[in-house]
Amino acid sequence: MTRCSRLAGAITIAATVASLCVPATGAAQQLASKSAPLAKELTTLLDQKKVDSIAARDPSVPDYYVGALYFPGLQLLVVSAKYAVPMYINEKLAKKDYREVYIDLNSASVQGTKTFIEDLRADGLMPDRSGDDPFDIVEMGGKRTMFDGEFKKQQLSEQAYQDAFKAADEAYAKYLSLLIAEAKKN
Repeated sequence: MTRCSRLAGAITIAATVASLCVPATGAAQQLASKSAPLAKELTTLLDQKKVDSIAARDPSVPDYYVGALYFPGLQLLVVSAKYAVPMYINEKLAKKDYREVYIDLNSASVQGTKTFIEDLRADGLMPDRSGDDPFDIVEMGGKRTMFDGEFKKQQLSEQAYQDAFKAADEAYAKYLSLLIAEAKKN
């Protein structure tokens, strides 16, 4: 091996090591999931309590609630919406009838207020999928977005896709925090 070959090899190795030490930038950093650790925390709590549903009131918005239905190891379905007759939901919350709250929010919420999240691995929202893995879907503001990484198929620009992911992930993180607080009370 010539001296130049060894030098070129050393430079390549140094460049590779240096690139691994640089923090992520661009799309990867912008699309880091805030909801992932919260989804793990909530599913762990639900597993420990051996329950498949949880619900809570959203104290930041009048008459808004959030509910979740959990299928262990498979998916976490979360709905947030305004309910026209909060007294009924409040009664069900007091009785810890969380599944009924979830059903009511999913089927009888005030039109135009519902956010529905399909976290298909119960691991938080992910901006993309690997291979044929399932992908997360969010319906928010009447628009359904599939986080499969194929923004062009959804007639979105890359920036619009990233913005949709950030908004959905922030909302999901908020809902998960509310549900975790409720689960810890019981």
